[in-house]
Amino acid sequence: MKRQSLPALTGMLTLVLLMLTSFTSLGPVSQMVADWQRAKEYTKEYLDAMPEDGVNYKPNAEIRTFAEQMLHLANGNFNFVAAGSGKANPYQGKNLEKMEEMKTKAALSKVVLESYDFAIDALKGMSDARMGEAVKVFNRDMTRELAFAKAFEHQTHHRGQTTIYIRMKGIKPPNEKLF
Repeated sequence: MKRQSLPALTGMLTLVLLMLTSFTSLGPVSQMVADWQRAKEYTKEYLDAMPEDGVNYKPNAEIRTFAEQMLHLANGNFNFVAAGSGKANPYQGKNLEKMEEMKTKAALSKVVLESYDFAIDALKGMSDARMGEAVKVFNRDMTRELAFAKAFEHQTHHRGQTTIYIRMKGIKPPNEKLF
């Protein structure tokens, strides 16, 4: 193997570092905004996939309906994000899962997508520095960044649970959207 000169190695190292930083140039807030936008699109595909007659379907009596799963997801988005951002929850004190008027496909889709917009707008109003600030979420101390991460984890979990509902209605669920 040919030995490289120090200036040549330094130049190659600089090029590699520049390439790596170009792939990781998004700050935490910018990356979270992108992830929440992707999650919103993915959840919309789930909502669109379920026909109107499947919105109130549940595989058995002990679990939530499709609508209740999605409304629980939306409640979580509103509650976690309000606590994490300090932004007022537009549905404060309301349990979306129990609101019959939210259990049509149109109303369900509207409020669930609104919960993603709430998260995205709240994130756009945050700075990377503010993400390290302490907040209380459900009586637990955590950073704003962790509150948003827990919200994201929660919505992913409940959207994932609805995969079986869609399959049991004989429909192929949307493909994964990792990027």
